Amino acid sequence: MSEIVGGGYDKFWNSKKRYRVLKGGKGSKKSATTALNFIFRLMSEEKSNLLVVRQVMNTHRDSTFAQLKWAQEKLGVSEYWVNTVSPLEMTYKPTGQKILFRGFDDVLKLASTTVPQGYLNYVWIEEAFEIAKEADFDKLDLSVPRGKIPPPLYKQTTLTFNPWSEAHWLKKRFFDQKSRDVDTFSTNYLINEFLDDCDRAVFERMKKQNRRRYEVAGLGNWGVTDGLVFENWCVGNVDIEPQNEFKWKSFFGLDYGYTNDPTAFVAFKVNPIDKQIFIYNEFYQKRMLNSDIAQKIKEMGFSKERIRADCAEPKSNDDLRRLGISRIAPSYKGRDSILNGIAAISEYKITVHPRCVNMIRELSSYVYDERRSEGGLRLPKDSENHLCDALRYGFEDVKFFKPLAENKRIITDGAITEKDFKGGWD
Repeated sequence: MSEIVGGGYDKFWNSKKRYRVLKGGKGSKKSATTALNFIFRLMSEEKSNLLVVRQVMNTHRDSTFAQLKWAQEKLGVSEYWVNTVSPLEMTYKPTGQKILFRGFDDVLKLASTTVPQGYLNYVWIEEAFEIAKEADFDKLDLSVPRGKIPPPLYKQTTLTFNPWSEAHWLKKRFFDQKSRDVDTFSTNYLINEFLDDCDRAVFERMKKQNRRRYEVAGLGNWGVTDGLVFENWCVGNVDIEPQNEFKWKSFFGLDYGYTNDPTAFVAFKVNPIDKQIFIYNEFYQKRMLNSDIAQKIKEMGFSKERIRADCAEPKSNDDLRRLGISRIAPSYKGRDSILNGIAAISEYKITVHPRCVNMIRELSSYVYDERRSEGGLRLPKDSENHLCDALRYGFEDVKFFKPLAENKRIITDGAITEKDFKGGWD
């Protein structure tokens, strides 16, 4: 077993505390070790069952489900498990023990989760940083695990995550306050003996190019809030009441990439009256052809929307129009465009939906560069900022959105005035 799991996780593997909380950088094998541990536990402990939770249900299949399936194969026990995607669950054939998958986006199903055999005594919350509100965690914690668990079984909730911001409730609850029923752990890529030289070179480049990101994604340290380009942001959801819908409008931004940089698309709503931005969707991927980008935008349901894209890519913009993204428009670039865009966005409170994990990561590490300036003012570092650039492009159209009153709003592009407005607007 030690050869399969490797070193650095002995205490974590054997912990029986009520809460087992693991923060770590990328490449720290935290998710892989957790998956191996749960497969081993369930097969060793008859009548134990596991509930795996993420903020969004449909993110399980390519993350926790795949990781646990890999763990079965790594341990050489795949023949003893039945893994199904509809419903998404795993069953240990000899005893009927279950691994169930749920999301915080379906609270009713989450709270009513039961198992046919034994006890639902284990919970694994993967990417726990996505859980924006401590109250949401408390709801789960009061519901699962539930009831009396006979020895030698025990209740335990395991939380694993990347620590992108020290302001998150996870730090205060589990790391700042010492408790007898909590074991906390912090790991990073340096203890992962399974990484090769190419893997380690990625972190060495990160260390040189973006020290702030290296501290979190590399070393697993808490991300600090001082010095960020955008400081007034948080992870969460915004419930827009029907009587306030007139205050909000959706905007869209696109930054092109290919080999070294990802293509980054962001969808967000803006309320200029109360100065709020709600970022609710994204995609972020390398090696996307223009046809792939167009298809993805169509799949997301945004093909008819006005999208501001990088003006440095006129050929790509023309391609997207030809491919059915008819309202693609180039962004404005010029002197002070970056700083002016940042200044405009900084007047707003930003809320990022937990599903937008790449935007959360960028906002957590987007800082000013002491070596770059414009007009005597510092510019942000030009790295790991693709979604932030897309946000800035899309935000250019906010100045044309003038919400006037409930069920009535004026949107102009400078060529039409309020006096000219006669009705609907395309």
